[in-house]
Amino acid sequence: MSSENADAGHEHEELSVWDVVVVGAGPAGASAAYAAAVAGRRVLLLEKAELPRYKTCGGGIIGYSRDSLPPGFELPLQDRIHAVTFSLNGRLARTRRSRRMLFGLINRPEFDAGLVEEAQKAGAELRTGATVSRVEQHGAAVPDRRTVAVVLSGGETVLARAVVGADGSAGRIGAHVGVKLDQVDLGLEAEIPVPQTVAEDWAGRVLIDWGPMPGSYGWVFPKGDTLTVGVISARGDGGGTKRYLEDFVARLGLAGFEPKISSGHLTRCRSDDSPLSRGRVLVCGDAAGLLEPWTREGISFALRSGRLAGEWAVRVAESHDAVDARRQALNYAFAIKAGLGVEMSVGRRMLKLFERRPGVLHAVLTGFRPAWNAFAGITRGTTSLAELVRSHPLAQRALSVMDRK
Repeated sequence: MSSENADAGHEHEELSVWDVVVVGAGPAGASAAYAAAVAGRRVLLLEKAELPRYKTCGGGIIGYSRDSLPPGFELPLQDRIHAVTFSLNGRLARTRRSRRMLFGLINRPEFDAGLVEEAQKAGAELRTGATVSRVEQHGAAVPDRRTVAVVLSGGETVLARAVVGADGSAGRIGAHVGVKLDQVDLGLEAEIPVPQTVAEDWAGRVLIDWGPMPGSYGWVFPKGDTLTVGVISARGDGGGTKRYLEDFVARLGLAGFEPKISSGHLTRCRSDDSPLSRGRVLVCGDAAGLLEPWTREGISFALRSGRLAGEWAVRVAESHDAVDARRQALNYAFAIKAGLGVEMSVGRRMLKLFERRPGVLHAVLTGFRPAWNAFAGITRGTTSLAELVRSHPLAQRALSVMDRK
């Protein structure tokens, strides 16, 4: 072969390897694909389902989520929330109101599809109906040490310089990385169409009900002519969680309306020592077990970790040896732990407090204005749980007392 032909063959070989392959097209995956594509890299986004698809999710978009969206992204908001009703297992209901919007509500099919479209506009290529069976970083399928092989269920192999796993908490990529989980919760949800008169009563207002089981709570999120009603509690008492949802729906006067969708899902939080990478493979969002342990809010964690994963995947893809790839992966882990990791640590402590003293938390939120202002600040994205604890000695002392009990 002449040198000219050899060079042409080499170029063809290079083009057959993607810079970054992202597995999973939810908020985390779409954000990772967008970040890598904006950096000018060849990005392939793999999704096993056809889009749009339904996901069990309350659909609350807090300030940190809005701040993490691509520039110019228009949120498909179904409602803008200015009031929150808190109740303690159906009792002691009190409504707090705000002139400024607290947070917005979206339906996941439209939201996720919009994020994927932004990634495509940035240059990422989307393939749906692509189920990943395994990832290989050594062996016959891997041509060199700079390459990762993503093997699809049909036997096809996709090659990449870096891989981002965003395929959920039970996905293949998290298993490859060795993600460890120490908190698993069961969420049950129903999408309930309601008459206009009922919808009008809920417009602009959500309900948060502190539930009967330790750490449990329920919610009502209005989205036009549909109410998203759900509950969540620690896994292990599925029957109790189901009864909580049934009782919750009944006392709200919604038992007579037929849900158009009833679904369930498990949320999984990572342990503190869980890895976030292996070789040239990074994980983000649910695949990494990243979500707020107390509220189990995951969209903002998905968007933020996905963006970071996409940015650091570009650096991993550019690494010419295993040492540099490892260095970049460790930098990604440091960025996650310094931000989201701190928030998760405080969230775990808040969950412990909530499990033991739900009545105290309810009384403080409904009767102590600074606590309500803090809640509003978190939903708007002007502060976070971690920042509140750092800046308020009283909160630090309260959590420290609970840690010793």
